[in-house]
Amino acid sequence: MSEMVIRLLIISIVVLLLNIPFGYWRANVRRFSLQWFLAIHLPVVLIIVLRLVSHIGFAWYTYAALVSAFFLGQQFGALVLKRNRVRCENVTSCMVMDVYRCRAH
Repeated sequence: MSEMVIRLLIISIVVLLLNIPFGYWRANVRRFSLQWFLAIHLPVVLIIVLRLVSHIGFAWYTYAALVSAFFLGQQFGALVLKRNRVRCENVTSCMVMDVYRCRAH
């Protein structure tokens, strides 16, 4: 594999992992609220910074990989929230604290 493909794969994995807590937050707030908007758009700024720092550029094929990773991360976060709601009583919008508290039960 070329160095560019490996960099794109690594950045895609980082984008996916970065979006899990944001997807968790998004799934726990009212749709189209300010928090919902921020949960979707704050990671975009970080993704642009990752693109620039990693020098993967803005070619069309990078969009396919990163947009897919973005939406998968958001969906995984929503699934973690759904799982925590089943296991725990008081679920908040903070995934880290909820996972920690639910693990203790």
